[in-house]
Amino acid sequence: MTSTKAIVINQYGGKENLVEEDVLLPELQAHQVLVKVKATSVNPIDWKLREGYLKQMMPWEFPIILGWDVAGVIEEVGADVADWKIGDRIVARPDTTRFGTYAEYTIVDDHLLAALPEEISFKDAGALPLAGLTAYQALFTHGKLESGQKVLIHAGAGGVGSYAIQLAKNAGAYVYTTASQKNHELLKRLGADEVIDYHTTDFETTLNEIDLVIDTMGGEVQRKSLSVLKPHGRLISIVSIENPELAQEKQIEAKAIWLEPNGQQLAILVNLMAEKKLVSVIGAEFPLTQAGVFAAHELSETHHAVGKIVLVTGK
Repeated sequence: MTSTKAIVINQYGGKENLVEEDVLLPELQAHQVLVKVKATSVNPIDWKLREGYLKQMMPWEFPIILGWDVAGVIEEVGADVADWKIGDRIVARPDTTRFGTYAEYTIVDDHLLAALPEEISFKDAGALPLAGLTAYQALFTHGKLESGQKVLIHAGAGGVGSYAIQLAKNAGAYVYTTASQKNHELLKRLGADEVIDYHTTDFETTLNEIDLVIDTMGGEVQRKSLSVLKPHGRLISIVSIENPELAQEKQIEAKAIWLEPNGQQLAILVNLMAEKKLVSVIGAEFPLTQAGVFAAHELSETHHAVGKIVLVTGK
């Protein structure tokens, strides 16, 4: 068993509950690898779990190590691991357990690993897995997006939105997104065809006949999204479907999704990154320390971070 320095919580609540501790990781199983963490990132699930919103869904013992993105180097391999060796550079969205990635070392199932080419930095890769896979699964696995279709991606400057714009454009879609004025130029560079300033323009009155909406907001934004979709259009939400009856009435396929970790899909995203067709938009970077994680959570909770917030080890 391996002992790791980690940033943990021992009770639910505010950022002040984030503390550094030594944690004993579970025994490495036959199809698992031990990864030395080089970079990870902060996602809203991290602080929602820290505050206790998900404790019914995930009734874990303390201490809990948060964080479910990792880019790093394999330090040890389980007995039946065939395709990976010590020293391999990898990226992964590990299974959601209480042994997360705000740590010096983390354990990952071998089928969830993707190889990380030398030309992609740990920082760029560490930002990718959770948000990139969410965008990919929302657009393609569930959203069935095809070339030539029109997609509306809400909150384009956020982590999921910034990857979704690039993936949708790369797939040949016409991409609309919503964002404040200061982020319009960035989102156009990422591939958005039209950027709507939600402060000044009501997308409900300017858009129609949309094939797919990616909803990251819920509430009023979701309600209005139903009215811009064409009949039999799709609304994929990463929050929840608040009015399924209204969607049904409007002949909209509305679905809330929960990310499934997937090494093969992650490898597709890494290949796109290697081909310069996908970039990580990193809005902020902090050290993977107690103070760094505190500051990263503080920024994430504002909902105004651009792109991803990464945590790097510096080792």
